[in-house]
Amino acid sequence: MPRRSNSARRRDEIARLRDHRRVLTGLAQSAAASLDLQSFLDEAILRVAATLEIERAKLLRYRREHNDLLMEAGVGWDPGIVNSAAFATDLASSVGRAFQTGQPVVVSDMRHGAEFRQSEVLQTHGIVSLMNVPILVGGAAWGVIEVDSAIPRDFDDDEVTFMAAVAALVGLTIRRADEEAGRERAAISMVQEIEKRELLLREMQHRVKNNFQTILGMIALRMPAASTEVGRDLLNKIANGIMAMSLAHDQLSPGRTGEVVGLAAYLRVLSSAFVPISDKVTIEVKCDEANVSIEQAVAVGLIVNELVTNSLKHAFGPDGGAIRVELHAAGPRRMATLTVADTGKGHGERGESDGSGSKLVKALAAQVRGELVRTRSPEGFATSLHFVPRAR
Repeated sequence: MPRRSNSARRRDEIARLRDHRRVLTGLAQSAAASLDLQSFLDEAILRVAATLEIERAKLLRYRREHNDLLMEAGVGWDPGIVNSAAFATDLASSVGRAFQTGQPVVVSDMRHGAEFRQSEVLQTHGIVSLMNVPILVGGAAWGVIEVDSAIPRDFDDDEVTFMAAVAALVGLTIRRADEEAGRERAAISMVQEIEKRELLLREMQHRVKNNFQTILGMIALRMPAASTEVGRDLLNKIANGIMAMSLAHDQLSPGRTGEVVGLAAYLRVLSSAFVPISDKVTIEVKCDEANVSIEQAVAVGLIVNELVTNSLKHAFGPDGGAIRVELHAAGPRRMATLTVADTGKGHGERGESDGSGSKLVKALAAQVRGELVRTRSPEGFATSLHFVPRAR
């Protein structure tokens, strides 16, 4: 078969770029029209799939109450997937990597390499190649646009640029929709001041999350260069701690004494982010309601992060077991008790040594003026923190 000339390839490239521009222009016109947001998101996904000549595409929105990415719009998926399927936000998930770092993620062939964990939805549909581009609103990630192929495919720079332009347009439309909704709410005089505080809080959350994204992006870039398992484990621990702090800021809401974090909701979301080493290990959460300051929430979250990670790593054998995260906030003298316990036998002096993890937990306990109590029994190992919840 004769090779195509440079001029022919150049003509094809120009034609493709013109097609990209035409689609972006059409989407901009739709965004300016009186379409509701969901209709615009559906149209954007349809146009992306048609333009890139790919069988499946989806748009995912971050849900802070679940710490996941819900498929809000999609084309080419089995019935019941759209508005139902949710995807993880950790760095081992390709869509989670794009969301956490704010950078595009391209995977030419999921079958080669173990950098990313493949979700059940992608496995069911036989996806081998994909491209994820984050949707940014106010500089912070709102969600992700993804295209998926069951046939190995390389996505070039022009296609990544096109997807980034679509994501930027979607982000602007979402922000406009949010602002219009905000203006309508502000018309109700009784809640004007509350909504103003909420808006300021969300803007602060956007800025803080943007900073966390930058740090996580730096860690993700350096993770493949770690030469030892110890180095990779350390980077993962740092990334998990940063994501725990990011989740605490996601849970901020206005209170009578300033911005507070609902500790029960935060601990549930934080616990859902852990990935058990096997399906024989379960994580159970039972928490009373308690509002605390962001400083206290971050410290408590980092303690839970360290203790649960330690249990996942050291507590269980082949038979698995359970990890229990409990918060009792109705104790005497307004004292609350946080307990992280496991049913594993473990090994070594787990939780009782002077290792870096133990020192970190002790320092964080002192930061909230709390008392640590560790117990070992035939049922397993438990660490309890007694402290007074403070909302300011």
